[in-house]
Amino acid sequence: MTESANRRIELANSLTALQSRLSTAANNAGRKVEEIELLPITKFFPASDIGILANLGCRSFGEARDQEARAKIESAAAEPDWPAGVRWHMVGQIQRNKARSIASWAAVVHSVSSTRVATALDRGVAEARAAGHRTEPLGVYVQISLDGDVSRGGVDIDAPEQVDELCAQIDGAEGLELVGLMGVPPLQADPEEAFAALAAELRRVQDRYPQRLGLSAGMTQDLEIAVKHGSTCVRVGTALLGPRPLTSP
Repeated sequence: MTESANRRIELANSLTALQSRLSTAANNAGRKVEEIELLPITKFFPASDIGILANLGCRSFGEARDQEARAKIESAAAEPDWPAGVRWHMVGQIQRNKARSIASWAAVVHSVSSTRVATALDRGVAEARAAGHRTEPLGVYVQISLDGDVSRGGVDIDAPEQVDELCAQIDGAEGLELVGLMGVPPLQADPEEAFAALAAELRRVQDRYPQRLGLSAGMTQDLEIAVKHGSTCVRVGTALLGPRPLTSP
């Protein structure tokens, strides 16, 4: 059996196990699994893995670095049997000087935490539309810092006026669409408490908007707790693809 065939079997088995795990988590929370998006985090993994997962039915993939994502998207576009409807998510921290490029390929971004980045993304969407690279607005999750350490990304959860300002800017931008909040439990924090706090913040923000907002929360180690607290998008890498083949430079 070839290496690619072995990898396909490995990924198919991992995907089945992960889908079962997600379904159990949804059932335990009294929720429908269909309302929870499984987002494979494919950063550092080869485009061939994404191709296998796409042909196994996955239609969304999360990348963390602009250059790596663009290379994989170009590789996918060259595949004659690449399935339609694949969407790319940016899950890494966004630098303003990368916003223009990200706006040309991402359907959704998960880590916006400043008005300056939101402005740059909105401008990038306008340019991408003018160039014919996209027609839809860019979906945006506002990242929430659950411990107040904004140096690691996110708007301080204890500064609701800042959260509201950023959400309002995104909601009012022509090229952006506010789709929800994102958060990661701080190191050594109790995920139960962290996700409960994030869910409470979503409820507070939701009262200001007519559209249903989502929650990007939960990874390999804590997805069950995130689902219990209302996550609508779990970002999973290790449980699906295994240990990362590379480390970030």
